[in-house]
Amino acid sequence: MFTLWALVEASLLCLNAICILHEERFLSKFGWGATAAQIQGFGEAPTVKAQVLNLVRSIRTVAKIPLIFLNVGAILFKLVLG
Repeated sequence: MFTLWALVEASLLCLNAICILHEERFLSKFGWGATAAQIQGFGEAPTVKAQVLNLVRSIRTVAKIPLIFLNVGAILFKLVLG
């Protein structure tokens, strides 16, 4: 059954997955490493690949501490309400 809690839980799991991705070990195997996004000229618009890598890095930087509290809250919610 699709509920609001299922949507929140799915987004929390996706954020957790993004935060634990390791660039050098996982993403560089597919050509999505740190050096792949830096090759562009001055004044050029960033590529989609560069924008996605920046989004992943930004999420990892900003959401690290709040995710700890969100995960604890989700675990407690599941324990209390099942």
